[in-house]
Amino acid sequence: MFFPVSGIEVHPLFPLVVAFVVSFFTSMAGVSGAFLLLPFQVSVLGYTAPSVSSTNHLFNIIAIPSGVYRYIKEGRMLWPLTWAVIIGTLPGVFIGTLVRIRYLPDPKNFKIFVGLVLFYIGCQLLMNILKNKDQKKVSKKTQAKDEHKIRIVTSNIQHVTFTYKGETHTYSPPFVYVICFLVGIVGGVYGIGGGSIVAPFFVAIVGLPVHIVAGAALMGTFITSVAGVAFYQCFSLIYTDISVAPDWALGFLFGIGGFCGMYLGARTQKFVSGRVIKSILCCCVLFVSAKYIVGYFL
Repeated sequence: MFFPVSGIEVHPLFPLVVAFVVSFFTSMAGVSGAFLLLPFQVSVLGYTAPSVSSTNHLFNIIAIPSGVYRYIKEGRMLWPLTWAVIIGTLPGVFIGTLVRIRYLPDPKNFKIFVGLVLFYIGCQLLMNILKNKDQKKVSKKTQAKDEHKIRIVTSNIQHVTFTYKGETHTYSPPFVYVICFLVGIVGGVYGIGGGSIVAPFFVAIVGLPVHIVAGAALMGTFITSVAGVAFYQCFSLIYTDISVAPDWALGFLFGIGGFCGMYLGARTQKFVSGRVIKSILCCCVLFVSAKYIVGYFL
């Protein structure tokens, strides 16, 4: 099947299956899978135009709702953190979109940028795994039917406190907003929405459990991706000499696969240990990072 916008030809089941497999694992940590699908599109499919970023945003819009639905239904959505991701990353995505179109249209420069960003994320995850910052096993007494539900104790501008699986956690909203804004810029450039990159930061820097950040990160990614597609679509009317608007057909195929993968991933997440989830993410991120950084100098 030929996709005229991206200029590539591929069997329609190929992107669908790839998106399903990737999203199943990454959605457990609050990552849509777009951060791995982008290098797949660039390196495997040969899709290198700036519109690959907007196509990635389109994938998020179609795929994420199923995962978000599961987290909300099971009471595993930390809403104060969710709003912080949305409000903090949205302006950053706009800035990142401009940077991608104006300063990183060259595929080679874009690859080194992606490689360095992923390398940093991978190192943060690796350090977190080595420090063994995982949730302690709770006693059988707490193993109730609603043990995986999030319960907010305090929520104000200074701090948010909540309990999960018998443990209490606290974070500073102002600090989270700053992180979300900066990460939103990177997410806008990369075309994955700020939430996808902010999840590892919440785990490695803020110190939140990986099971907690998943729902908030996915919801934030969905909202910012809607804005991202709108930004790219508008900019396509200005930058008519390059491909900026998303490839709707290709994005739809990726999205359908991701929709199914995220639903199953979100439903399975509570049964998988945080250490396993972080290890899978770390390996994927560092592999792609190494590929891009080495490829830049060869």
